[in-house]
Amino acid sequence: MRRLLLDGDIGRWDAIGEALLLCAARRDHVAAVIAPALAAGAWVVCDRFADSTIAYQGYGRGMALADLATLQRLTLDGLAPDLTLVFDLPVALGLARAAARPGAADRFERLDRAFHERLRDGYLRIAAEEPQRVAVIAAAADIDTVHRAVLAVMRDRLGIEVV
Repeated sequence: MRRLLLDGDIGRWDAIGEALLLCAARRDHVAAVIAPALAAGAWVVCDRFADSTIAYQGYGRGMALADLATLQRLTLDGLAPDLTLVFDLPVALGLARAAARPGAADRFERLDRAFHERLRDGYLRIAAEEPQRVAVIAAAADIDTVHRAVLAVMRDRLGIEVV
């Protein structure tokens, strides 16, 4: 499903089609990996989870947030992260970093700057609406500074020291 979503023409899917594909993949991941790991008492760390769908397909692509909330309820079956980190940086810098990575840009990276501005705004709105769960990390800094900020958030929010 990842290749279906990331490869091809930027107009390949509309927001609803993207959301349905993402939610199907996430539902499978929750049922097969996340729920069993949590039941076994393990920590689970995900790169992109439910907030990403709200940000990308909702704020970025214009799908109704209420419809996305319904899909999330069906997909996650009540599961919610204890902590979400939003790595925030100016859009121009984010696009430059993406362009500097090896390989071709994916469908989302090729969307226009206005999409990426809406996407950033969406993540920041999510963080403002749920400040107890979502921490915003200033990601324009050097990697060591960002790393220290992540460790501090984990210590302060989860009460754990990570080395």
